[in-house]
Amino acid sequence: MKSVYAENRTEYYTDICVIGAGHAGCEAALACARLGFETVIFTVSIESIALMPCNPNIGGTSKGHLVRELDALGGEMGRNIDRTFIQSRMLNASKGPAVHSLRAQADKSEYSRSMRKILENTDNLYIRQGEICEILTEETKDLKTKSVTGVKTFNGTVYHCRAVILASGTYLNARCLCGEAITYTGPNGLQAATHLSSSLTDIGVKLRRFKTGTPARMDARSLDFSKMEEQKGDDPVVPFSYSTDPDSIQKEQVSCYLTYTNEKTHEIIRANLDRSPIYAGVIEGTGPRYCPSIEDKVVKFADKDRHQIFIEPEGLYTNEMYLSGMSSSLPEDVQIQMYRTLPGLENCHMVRNAYAIEYDCLCPGQLKLSLELREVSGLFCAGQFNGSSGYEEAAAQGLIAGINASLKLKGREPVILDRSQAYIGVLIDDLVTKENNEPYRMMTSRAEYRLILRQDNADLRLRGIGYEVGLVSKEDYEKTLKKASQIRDEIERLSSLSIGGKASVQEYLEKYGSAPLKTAFTLAELMCRPELDYEKLAELDPDRPDLPKDVIEQVETEIKYRGYIDRQNSQIEDFRKNEKKKIPYDIDYDDVESLRIEARQKLKTFRPDNIGQASRISGVSPSDIAVLLVYLKKLNDGK
Repeated sequence: MKSVYAENRTEYYTDICVIGAGHAGCEAALACARLGFETVIFTVSIESIALMPCNPNIGGTSKGHLVRELDALGGEMGRNIDRTFIQSRMLNASKGPAVHSLRAQADKSEYSRSMRKILENTDNLYIRQGEICEILTEETKDLKTKSVTGVKTFNGTVYHCRAVILASGTYLNARCLCGEAITYTGPNGLQAATHLSSSLTDIGVKLRRFKTGTPARMDARSLDFSKMEEQKGDDPVVPFSYSTDPDSIQKEQVSCYLTYTNEKTHEIIRANLDRSPIYAGVIEGTGPRYCPSIEDKVVKFADKDRHQIFIEPEGLYTNEMYLSGMSSSLPEDVQIQMYRTLPGLENCHMVRNAYAIEYDCLCPGQLKLSLELREVSGLFCAGQFNGSSGYEEAAAQGLIAGINASLKLKGREPVILDRSQAYIGVLIDDLVTKENNEPYRMMTSRAEYRLILRQDNADLRLRGIGYEVGLVSKEDYEKTLKKASQIRDEIERLSSLSIGGKASVQEYLEKYGSAPLKTAFTLAELMCRPELDYEKLAELDPDRPDLPKDVIEQVETEIKYRGYIDRQNSQIEDFRKNEKKKIPYDIDYDDVESLRIEARQKLKTFRPDNIGQASRISGVSPSDIAVLLVYLKKLNDGK
């Protein structure tokens, strides 16, 4: 970095500044540096790099999809969890492939140390401990928007740069609440960022308050695991990263445990609701609907006589156990009472109490699909600052923000993943087009085309984009091309290989309870029968090629679900027609006659890029879209 020591001030010159070194910041900084830009990543504490302040796992339902997609694009999270996991499980394995999701328990300390090591040894990347208190901007030539010129630390040091990525997590004006006690800190007692919010407001960024929470941690020595249900990992372990050798990560795993709340637990909670900041009106921010506190569960699901609580290890070198499903902001004396009503926790010793945390984040309607702010050129935003929740959602946004900040400096078009390409596309589209009055959580139900967007084919969908951007090596890309070719060739071979009605064939099918053949069938047609699969048909297919396991998995899925996949591909074609109908950014919605007032207001706020995006904005009806289409046609005809 070039530096200038001016009177009473130190100034540096660099390409990109990343504010925050959580999961979003790490991915953003790595992407920028790997794409050739000198990058400085700022954190209030170097010990908080890739910190996991809440749950000790990566992945899970739908979140595992995000990690696989991030890896396919060239991100780091999948590789890092493969290096540092202590247990791995494929969730929903008994269901269809669209909802299979990998989840791994992390050794929290090792995960953070490993990611820090990657950052410290990446060319072009510099770590700087310090609080950013101001975003420096200048007016653009049209005087309608601002442009980023740098950042300023609390100590007065200025870093001049061409782009800034804001990934502040839950640190902005943060305060933690536990009963009547309020501490003005970030997560895990770390320093909050108390100066940046006012700077953002000054440059026209609108902020709001959100809230999240975390459960207590218990000393494993004080727990009786014999009273709980043991939850073991999978054998063999499936890696998150497509570049991880599966044989290299097979190891002894650590168990998790399952216990339950009971009526006595619920009585203690109900008797102390007046001491909960959530119900006493002390908390200002909105909490996550899909990750409620135990108080919310007891109140909102009063008909349930128990709730699942998973006891999860935080690492190999600590006795701390995480109580997943039991976040709370009740006072500590109430917490210990309720925890000791759970089977196995009767004599539990609390290492860290549960707490809720409030923080500033972005109001909706200010982001482009590239994750750049509409009114501040060069300022990109990622992670919980954008109103999302979860490590995986944050990392995915961080990667896209890092890619697009780099592409902007190169004068190239941004990478925009649509809803039919990736869960990441669904995530970002929802954050940009929806009001999201609570922290956003990714779920499989949010993805309309989830049969196409499976976690097992993320490399086939996205490796090409990662290679084109410059984050995926030629070797990895060529492996993916070879895999795609093997899949196509094998599906074609099975679809053309006919099996007749010989007695030996009938006898073989009877062994699996499969109906006899009345006419000639191809092997692909036989594989569509639920009782048969690729391996079971091996005897009828002696000349089959020797293929990798992941290729066989894709062949079987594509054949068995071909009808559903074809139908979804047809729906995607219709979806993309509206995505291609662009809306000029400077369109005057007041000129569009017959638009309802609510639709006009929403369209002005969100400024959709295309008709498809406009149709997904809450408050914009199909009739409004029809009116808008007529207006755009007249506009285009007049050119």
